[in-house]
Amino acid sequence: MKISQLLLGLCMLVAGILLGNKLTEQKSGSNFVQVSDNQHSTTAGEEPKIEEPTGSAASLKREVIDFKGFGSHEQGVIDLFEGAAASVVFISSTARSQSRWTMDITEIPKGTGTGFMWDDQGHIVTNFHVLEGGNQFSVMLNDQSSYKAKVVGIAPNKDLAVLKIEAPEKMIEALPIGRSHDLKVGQFAYAIGNPFGFDQTLTTGVISALGREITSVTGTKIYDVIQTDAAINPGNSGGPLLDSSGRLIGVNTAIYSPSGAYSGIGFSIPVDIVNMVIPDLIKYGRVNRPLIGIELVNQSYVREPGAMINKVTEGGPAMGVGLKGIARSNGSIIAGDLIKAIDGNQIVSNVSLIETLEKYKPGDQVTISYDRNGQLYEVELKLSSSVK
Repeated sequence: MKISQLLLGLCMLVAGILLGNKLTEQKSGSNFVQVSDNQHSTTAGEEPKIEEPTGSAASLKREVIDFKGFGSHEQGVIDLFEGAAASVVFISSTARSQSRWTMDITEIPKGTGTGFMWDDQGHIVTNFHVLEGGNQFSVMLNDQSSYKAKVVGIAPNKDLAVLKIEAPEKMIEALPIGRSHDLKVGQFAYAIGNPFGFDQTLTTGVISALGREITSVTGTKIYDVIQTDAAINPGNSGGPLLDSSGRLIGVNTAIYSPSGAYSGIGFSIPVDIVNMVIPDLIKYGRVNRPLIGIELVNQSYVREPGAMINKVTEGGPAMGVGLKGIARSNGSIIAGDLIKAIDGNQIVSNVSLIETLEKYKPGDQVTISYDRNGQLYEVELKLSSSVK
């Protein structure tokens, strides 16, 4: 009995030793990993450690490549802008309004636009529509100095106007004047202005087309207008369009855009028209127009093509050659002479008569064809002047 118990104990001891060794082997083969002191353990979701940078941030900057200089075309545009910028001005207009109840006077901003110096006397050219609705005007020069301006003359039919400022002579720098009758589609064009109030802005492009027509604020046509793709936006109105020599070739006046902003089509009044109109505005305050000496019947009452005379001006050219206006006889109305042509240029309406006369100067001799009672007649007369 004792021997059998002893053998049982020995067997249990051996089994215990064997079981302990098995557990030790399983532990050493588990997922626990031991690392040395110079290693780091990482678990899921933990950011990796960023190594310390070597050197300062300044030492990490990219190498700067030296500027090789402007190209010839670039330099030409830079010189053009720097040469013309001092002649371009920013125009703002206000209107005074008086309260009916308090009698207080309030100045209401009406708009802004661009202009440029025409001569060394302080005359500034802009669009008529830039000034329209205002009665006080301010002009800011390139150096940010501001001057009050007075209106010298207006030509609504041509959308042109002249202001005058009293500024130091050294601040006045007129733009050089070019020509527009010899412009070519495709040549470079440069516009300087104040679009949306951002002053001294240069945009570049080409002359896209010539001989366009636009309508002025009075409804009359402006002919031979320049079309350009140099960006023209609200605020550019009245600014200069320049050629690559920096000469004035047009006055930026309108854009064609469904949205009212730049769409690649801008229009400028050609400098040949500007150079014809502006001297009259400075001297007379208005254009010195050639006159026949007649008043016309409202077009809505005329059923035939032509311009019908309502009244002949006393002592005018028309009266001198026997042209007649509307008359009354025995209670009936006798139609006035219906002008059909001037020097062979067909007249179909009052507007076409006005536009045809713009081709002439006071003192020119013209042949007028007119219809009287169904008979066609011709008469020669000398055009008079609208300025007395």
